[in-house]
Amino acid sequence: MQVTQTSSEGLKRDFTVVVDAAEIATKVTEKLTTVGQQVKLPGFRPGKVPMQILRQRFGKSVMGEILEETVNETSQKALNDNDLRPAQQPKIEITKFDEGSDLEFTIEVEIMPDFDPMDFSKLKLEKLVAEVADDKVDEAVKQIAGQQKNFTKISGKRKAKEGDSVLIDYAGKVDGVAFDGGTAEGHQLELGSGQFIPGFEEQLIGQKAGDEIAVTVTFPENYGSADLAGKEAVFDVKLHEIQEAADVEINDEFAKKLGLDDLAALKDAIRGRMEEEYKQHSRQTLKRNMLDALSEHHDFEVPPGMKESEFNSIWEQFEKELERTEQKLEDQDQSEEELRAEYTTIAERRVRLGLLLAEVGRINNIEVSNEEVQQAMLSQARNFPGQEQQIFEMFQKNPEMQNSLRAPIFEDKVVDFIAELATVTEKTVSFEELTADPDAEDAEKPKTKKKAAPKKKAAAKKSDDDKPAKKKAAEKKSEK
Repeated sequence: MQVTQTSSEGLKRDFTVVVDAAEIATKVTEKLTTVGQQVKLPGFRPGKVPMQILRQRFGKSVMGEILEETVNETSQKALNDNDLRPAQQPKIEITKFDEGSDLEFTIEVEIMPDFDPMDFSKLKLEKLVAEVADDKVDEAVKQIAGQQKNFTKISGKRKAKEGDSVLIDYAGKVDGVAFDGGTAEGHQLELGSGQFIPGFEEQLIGQKAGDEIAVTVTFPENYGSADLAGKEAVFDVKLHEIQEAADVEINDEFAKKLGLDDLAALKDAIRGRMEEEYKQHSRQTLKRNMLDALSEHHDFEVPPGMKESEFNSIWEQFEKELERTEQKLEDQDQSEEELRAEYTTIAERRVRLGLLLAEVGRINNIEVSNEEVQQAMLSQARNFPGQEQQIFEMFQKNPEMQNSLRAPIFEDKVVDFIAELATVTEKTVSFEELTADPDAEDAEKPKTKKKAAPKKKAAAKKSDDDKPAKKKAAEKKSEK
């Protein structure tokens, strides 16, 4: 094998590789011999098929296999011999090959940048923390109580109002014809809940028990049934009774209905959940500060292909956001050129941080165990009650899905490793400060109405560098 480097520019390397025809011929013969030991052909005993017939029957397919194996083996050897770590899958193109002649192909590869991570003991970080205030716990208890409404039938002839629950019969028709699902008896409906077609509940407000009402509504254009979408319907409604919501008394009995021993236990459980939520927010603020600091302390070239891929991903999401909000690119308060430049900068930062975290993990032998992935799979499965087994098996059978779990675990371990070495100062703040949008200042700047949604997307991308970092970290770990 002869390897010639034809280009070296930045992080790009080009090679030409020539593999001797005799080497390929030897491999083909060895492969055909193996096939001959296994194949059964009429008129020949196993292992006694002449080589000429084997070449006629299997020569092309075997040659294809040998070429693929040879290209893979020799290209990997070319990279290893030159001590190169590819940043992405190399681009390989066969430029010359005829049976009986040398194999010639080219390798275009982008390599990992050569850099040294900073001394993390010199890193100074601020971690925002907040204590769970008693009033926040009480507010959460009240919210739970508000969801546990008790309705009691009213006496007298009071008219129905928003927040009441009414017991009704109804029969709906479109163009005088009843339709499937448009009829029910003894249906309990809370007015103002938005359960029914827009306009239906509002027409029951002000009615009394015993009233019969003709409710006219129009089905939304995006209604699930194409036969009804956009059409006007008339419902004949009989209102049997009105029930009003009674406030739930917050006491030990209320807590017991929720499965807790008493009210104190309920508050303790809520406080514990909120403390975990606060910790997650604290961790995110620390991580965001860490990524900002790491970005300031590291400025190395990133592989152009990786940057382009990341930019394309960001730009695609931006275009989807424009489509979702029914906006046009030319209506933005930045030109396309300016937007592309902004997103290119974001893409480069994200790739650089991803490569940095991956390198820190590689140097310090940070790995994700199979047990950790299993736990993550179980955690994901629990998000689908009743389908836990199917979801877990889906992860088991799909290595890509497992990698999607492995990547953030790996990154979190690297972040924890860096935080252990850095000087971290805690700052106590309110919950509102802890959860404040890091890009709130950008949101307060004057901007056109049409620009608002996409610009917010851009800001979100800037503060979401952990997402590509996970992806790139996982890619580099898999190359080990």
